[in-house]
Amino acid sequence: MRKKTYAAAALFAAAALTLSACGSGDDGNKPIADVSAEADSGKAATILDKPFEKPDLVLTDTSGKKYDLRAQTKGRPTLIYFGYTHCPDVCPLTMNNLAVAKKQLPKAQQDKLRVVFVTTDPNRDTPSALGKWLKGIDSDFVGLTGDFATIQAGARTLGISIEPTSKDKNGKLVSVHGTQVIAFSPKTDGGYVLYGEDATVDDYTKDLPKIIKGENP
Repeated sequence: MRKKTYAAAALFAAAALTLSACGSGDDGNKPIADVSAEADSGKAATILDKPFEKPDLVLTDTSGKKYDLRAQTKGRPTLIYFGYTHCPDVCPLTMNNLAVAKKQLPKAQQDKLRVVFVTTDPNRDTPSALGKWLKGIDSDFVGLTGDFATIQAGARTLGISIEPTSKDKNGKLVSVHGTQVIAFSPKTDGGYVLYGEDATVDDYTKDLPKIIKGENP
């Protein structure tokens, strides 16, 4: 099984290596993507010896209602990813991988699982925009938006770096964000497993049944 145990301090250093610069412009066929390789990228699941505390985030969901992340995912297996809908590559690939893997689960397990997508580009990712985008991937996925500073602070508690959307030298909008998926245990609500952007559908398909039970994949 592809896994590795990290101390939390080491994880923060590793997390900084997993940044994706995603751009959007008029030419959608030529996405900007500068993704650095993660240390030990051959490992899909990183088991943390000291789990992360779930971020204390109260944001807005795709229906325009307040969503208290801790309260509404308490006791549920939860996967959290920070990205944005205009991302041309890494974000849709990651979310589609999760969606395909989720569909391989029995219905009862699908109902337990929460997949939460938190935007790193809240100015463009309105509740409506998030809802439309996620509907094309998995309508049961939770999409959250809100104040950028709040989102950035929440991501930082998980060792995930995100930066405000800005224009590159060609005038295209670019968002730089960590590409980790963090899995939270239904038993402890702690974030105990980390996946990098190299994680495949097969990795998630193999691991999700254990994550849903709060076991190490």
